[in-house]
Amino acid sequence: MNTHLRDLVQETHLQKEDFIYPLFIKSGKNFKKEIESMPGVFQMSIDEAIKECESLKKLGLYSIILFGIPKTKDSIGSDALCEHGIIASAIKAIKEAHPDMFVVTDLCFCEYTDHGHCGILDMETESVNNDATLEILGQQAVIHAKAGADMIAPSGMMDGTIQALRTALDAAGFINLPLMAYSTKFASAYYGPFRDVAESSPSFGDRRTYQMNPANRREAINESIEDEKEGADILMIKPALAYMDIIRDVKDNTRLPLAVYNVSGEYAMLKAAQKAGLIDYEKVMMETLIGFKRAGADIIITYHAKEAAALL
Repeated sequence: MNTHLRDLVQETHLQKEDFIYPLFIKSGKNFKKEIESMPGVFQMSIDEAIKECESLKKLGLYSIILFGIPKTKDSIGSDALCEHGIIASAIKAIKEAHPDMFVVTDLCFCEYTDHGHCGILDMETESVNNDATLEILGQQAVIHAKAGADMIAPSGMMDGTIQALRTALDAAGFINLPLMAYSTKFASAYYGPFRDVAESSPSFGDRRTYQMNPANRREAINESIEDEKEGADILMIKPALAYMDIIRDVKDNTRLPLAVYNVSGEYAMLKAAQKAGLIDYEKVMMETLIGFKRAGADIIITYHAKEAAALL
């Protein structure tokens, strides 16, 4: 087939504007540490993140999502509830240096708690107290909003999160601040390397009591529809690669924009295969990313964003 005709009839297109790039912010200065399990991904201090944003813009990338790694962790994630905490400070500094960057914040407690779970624990049952966690999630969201976040992405999967955050943000005057819900987030083994970079592994148990069973398709659709009803502006499927059917299912059952999170394990597998010389890394990476778009994704959160943008 003539290459120009092939381009004319191509159904699915990938562009730089589709990507959100994750940044992991750690306390300190002049700090930048590569994560062994995720080559090319770094923990970095705020000053280094500001430099990173300059590099991203040169590639045509203007959207980032921030994850915080505080100096001190405790049972309720106090750093996340402080207006001078690591994420609030990072938002302010990045927006001051780069007002044209679109700054999304991950809203959760797993990175901030000493037990590594996503909220306040009920010590009798060793499970997360859903309602108590909703209250402090609202506090955390308002702190992010006041610091200058452009969008908030709650990832903890507590029941009623979107409604609770919308109520808290509206009451604080942030009626137009969008919420990108981790609306269908599975209890997945693909998250392993993320817990290295975010230092968020649970000290006991796992997160299956509040993340979804990977075997459940109808429940996945219902979870996203429920978040839409509660007031989410964007829905999300996480992980992406093993859940292409869920991406299409949710896309077909909602009119909201749909994001996918191309998670750490998916990234690490391609990097390991590249290192072993088993694949044409760039071609497999781009085929994977366009697969997410073909399945129905409008937005792709991915550690491949810089490499893909350079190729595009």
